[in-house]
Amino acid sequence: MAGRFIRGLAAVAAAAIGYASLAGCGTADNDDNQSKKLFGYQVLGELRTTNAGTLEGATDMAEVLSGRLYPGVYVPGPSGQMIPNTDLVTTQVLPSDQRKVIYTLSDAAVFSDGTPVTCSDYLLTFTAGHYPGMFGSHMPLFDDTEALSCTPGAKEFTLTFKEKRGARWRGLFDAGTVLPAHAVAAKLDKSVEELDHDLQSGDFSLLKPIANVWRHGFSLSEFDPDLQVSFGPFKIAEVGERGEVTLVANEHYYGDAPQTSEMVVWPGSADSGELAADEALRIGDLRETSPAWHNVNAEGNRLSVDTQIGELTEALTFPEIGMWAIPENRQAFAKCVDPRAVAKASSGVAGLDVPVAPLHVLQHADPLAARLNDVAAPNLDVDIEAASALSGTEIRIGYPYPDARFAAMVESIRRTCEPAGITVTDVTEGGKTLADLPRAEYDEWGTETWTDGAADVILHATDPMREFPSANNRAQELGALRAQEGHLWKQLPSIPLAAQPRTFAVDGAVRNVVPYTGLAGIGWNMDRWQLNSETTPAEN
Repeated sequence: MAGRFIRGLAAVAAAAIGYASLAGCGTADNDDNQSKKLFGYQVLGELRTTNAGTLEGATDMAEVLSGRLYPGVYVPGPSGQMIPNTDLVTTQVLPSDQRKVIYTLSDAAVFSDGTPVTCSDYLLTFTAGHYPGMFGSHMPLFDDTEALSCTPGAKEFTLTFKEKRGARWRGLFDAGTVLPAHAVAAKLDKSVEELDHDLQSGDFSLLKPIANVWRHGFSLSEFDPDLQVSFGPFKIAEVGERGEVTLVANEHYYGDAPQTSEMVVWPGSADSGELAADEALRIGDLRETSPAWHNVNAEGNRLSVDTQIGELTEALTFPEIGMWAIPENRQAFAKCVDPRAVAKASSGVAGLDVPVAPLHVLQHADPLAARLNDVAAPNLDVDIEAASALSGTEIRIGYPYPDARFAAMVESIRRTCEPAGITVTDVTEGGKTLADLPRAEYDEWGTETWTDGAADVILHATDPMREFPSANNRAQELGALRAQEGHLWKQLPSIPLAAQPRTFAVDGAVRNVVPYTGLAGIGWNMDRWQLNSETTPAEN
């Protein structure tokens, strides 16, 4: 998260149904029935956007869909490894006190409309990361960067970092964040050369129109096929009445073609039981840990359902403006939040023991985490007297979608904060994202205005390796990691609470499914999924 606390942290460190449109022929019921005939994959989130770099996309983990539309420079592996995406790009690091990384894009890499992938696409992402208030972006690792050199049309560019920064550079240009600059330019009636000039100008009057398209143009509720062209193995064919997204193979893809040429990605709000009964659910990243529709003892179960502890951390994220941007207020509130009780509340709904995840800078299962836990431990105990400094204060908590487990976690916080005179209110309703926090926005003249926000803090899943531009998770960097963790517990941009449990439903007839609990989810390799129709009565 870019902002004051990041700069402080740095000081311590020294994402075929033909080409039908939404207005295509047929009724909504017919479209729905057609969707159910295709290979179905259900995700946790609401499928608001394909831009994983926005505040909304980051909260919803949009890369579960957009990771195979807009692939990252590195692909997350099922064991937490970062796999170089050499089909797309190669990298060369020039080590020095001011790190530089040279990126060379494949000549074969093109978008689904045939336009080459070039440095301009990465310049767009870089600029959005540098102006989070204007673009509504959430790509914190860009705070480590200083400049990106790009000649329009070039397949090579150089990213320069601030002095002694950039340890987590592999997390930049992550899945779902590199978007088609040429399509954005076309929406603005500009050439790519003009777009690049505007991106590099630092002129708010030139950046504001670009920011509006970047942030809002990739919304799925108003799907624009001319804008949302992809350079991954899939492209979007259409978006259905229930928010489902139909994917088809991208014939311009420069890598191996998908094993399944058509599939439907369903939002988490879709009825999983109905989809399962209709054999429209092949793979699911489910909200319910023990879905009532699944009888584990039934003969001939097509789906297996398994819940496991994931690698992400569920945390409370504060805004960067207003009373909850003040570290002393954050600290006082944290004194009535009991992460152990919150983890227990999560466990009660999830049906398995969910561990406390008290670290900002490392994933809870990282081998180095045990060597940082003592830094966080003193901050986990409830101190009602200290929290009472905020007596009479209300704090509004929201989370991405209505969910019994999240509700239980917030209720736990409400109970432990009540004795301190702090009122905790669940304001989730249909769902809240980081965009609902109070925030500073900028117009084309650079004038800053503050929004009140619909929530004071957001409870959501985060990846510590993406949230903070810290030192690398290596034993040699232990001292820096400990110092950074201590600093973050003082500034408290967020309160890390507990590990995120994930529940996966997998059809036994689908091959090449490798569960993964990171941001990309089980669909990290969905272009490799293949249905063996001989082992199931379901139709493909």
